[in-house]
Amino acid sequence: MHNMQTCPCGDTSKKTVKINICRDDQILLNGLLFYYGYMKLEQSHYLPIWRSDGIILTTLLHIGPVEFLYYWLHRALHHHFLYSPVIHPFAEHIAYFLLFSIPLLTTVLTKTASIVSFGGYITYIDFMNNMGHSNFEIIPKWMFSTFPPLKYLMYTPSYHSLHHTQFRTNYSLFMPIYDYIYGTSDKSSDTLYEKSLERQGKSPDVVHLTHLTTPESIYHLRLGFASFASEPYTSKWYFWLMWPITLWSMMVTWIYGHTFTVERNVFKNLNLQTWAIPKYRVQYFMQWQRETINNLIEEAIMEADQKGIKDEKLNNNGEVYIRRHPQIKVKLVDGSSLAVAVVLNSIPKGTTQVVLGGHLSKVANAIALALCQGGVKVMALREEEYKKLKSNLTTEAAINLLPSKTYNSKIWLVGDGLNEDEQLKAPKGTLFIPFSQFPPRKTRKDCFYFHTPAMITPKHFENVDSCENWLPRRVMSAWRMAGILHSLEDWQEHECGNMMFDIEKVWKASLVHGFQPISVASASESKA
Repeated sequence: MHNMQTCPCGDTSKKTVKINICRDDQILLNGLLFYYGYMKLEQSHYLPIWRSDGIILTTLLHIGPVEFLYYWLHRALHHHFLYSPVIHPFAEHIAYFLLFSIPLLTTVLTKTASIVSFGGYITYIDFMNNMGHSNFEIIPKWMFSTFPPLKYLMYTPSYHSLHHTQFRTNYSLFMPIYDYIYGTSDKSSDTLYEKSLERQGKSPDVVHLTHLTTPESIYHLRLGFASFASEPYTSKWYFWLMWPITLWSMMVTWIYGHTFTVERNVFKNLNLQTWAIPKYRVQYFMQWQRETINNLIEEAIMEADQKGIKDEKLNNNGEVYIRRHPQIKVKLVDGSSLAVAVVLNSIPKGTTQVVLGGHLSKVANAIALALCQGGVKVMALREEEYKKLKSNLTTEAAINLLPSKTYNSKIWLVGDGLNEDEQLKAPKGTLFIPFSQFPPRKTRKDCFYFHTPAMITPKHFENVDSCENWLPRRVMSAWRMAGILHSLEDWQEHECGNMMFDIEKVWKASLVHGFQPISVASASESKA
C-alpha cells in the first residue's frame, strides 16, 4: 500500500465525528429494516445456499438500476439547494437503503434469492465502501492492464478521493461508468492514480518474512476474525459458508505470485513490516514447490537489501541465501536464539528433568545442550532422536541426556510431529511447552498446554491490531521479535544456518526493550 495524495477539506475532525455517529444510526436502522422485511416476506424465511440465476440477477440489478439511480441521487444531493440540509440525514439513509434493497427484494420476490447472493452483495457493498475511503491506493495497475474495461466497473480509493476534494466530480457509487457516460469524471483521476502508485512509502527498518499456513489463515489478518486466530486446529461452522471467499483468496495469491505486505508496525524509532509469501504450509513439503518458494524468498531478501532494510526475519534458516549473495547488507535473522531463550525461561524453576519429544530442529538441539550443561536431565522420547542429540553434545553434557524409558516427568518440551499416542504417555498434570512455531494438537484434557515461544509486547508497540496466529492479543512470537531486537541492538551478524547468538544476551535484551515473559501460571488458562 502507498500513501495517497489528498487535499484539505476544511474541519475534518467535526466531519469525522458526525459521520461516525450517523454510521451507528445507519447500522441500527438497517437492522430494523432487515428484520421488518424478514417478518413481512415469507419467501425470505427459507433461502437456499446457492442459486446462480439469483446471483446473476443481483449483479445485473446493481450495475443497472442501483448504480444509475445512486449516481443521479448523489449528483442531486450535491446541488447547492440540497447539499446543506441533507448531509447524512435520516431521509438519506432511507433513500440509500431503498436503492441497495432493489436487488435483494427483487430476488426474494422472484424466488431466486440465496444466502450467497444476500451475503455476497452486502459484503460487496461494505468492502467497496471501506476500500474507497481507506485513503490508500491498493488496486494494482496490472488488474486494469489485464482487463481494461475494469476501469469502468470498479473505482479506486484515489478515484473516490477526488469526489471529496473536488466536490462536483466522480459521483458514482462503485462503478465509474456513469461518470464517464455523463462527463462528470475528474480529468485528474488517471494521473492521481498513477502518482498514488508511484509514491513510495517509508522504507521499513525490519521486515518479518512469513507465509500463509492454511487456506483459512487469511482470516488472521485485520479484516479477519481475531477469535479464530487464537484457536489453532479448530473449525467454525460458518467457514463452509465462506468457502467462496476462501477459494477466491487462494486464486488471487496463486495468480499474483509475489510477496505482499500484510502489516505495518512502529516500535520506538523502528518502522516494521510483515511480508507474506503467497504459499501455504503444505506447499513447503512438496518437492516440486521448493524452487518456486526459494525464488520468492530470495526475491524478498534482495528487495529488502535494495531498500536498505537493516534486518529481515526469516521463518527458516537462510544460510543458502548468504552463500549466494555474500555482499548483501541486510541481516538475516531466523530467531532461533530467542526461541531457545523463551523456552528455557518458561520451564518452572527447580525442574530437574524434562522429556523432549517431536521432530528435532536447530532450536531443539540448542535447548537440549543448554539444559544438559545446566545439570537438567533431558529424556529423549524417541530412540532415533536420542542418538542424534547425543552426537551433537559434548561428552560432559551427554551425561545428562537419557533415552526415555519412564515418563514420570511432568515437563515435556515438544515440537512438530508429537503424536497422540506419545501425548497419552505423559502423566496427569503434565505441562507441554512447545519449542516449535506450531502448537501441538491438544489431546489431553488433564494436562496443560503452554504457548509457543512468545512474549508480551510493550504498550508503545504501535498498530498491533490483530492476533498473531494462535497467540493472545499483543503477544508476539519469539521468531518475529528476534528481528526487532537485532535491529535495536544493532547486531551486525547474521543469525541463520547453524549460527546461534548467546542465549542469555538475547534474553536480557528482550527484557531491556520492554518485552515481558508469559507466566507459566497462565498455562492453566490454556488447559485443553
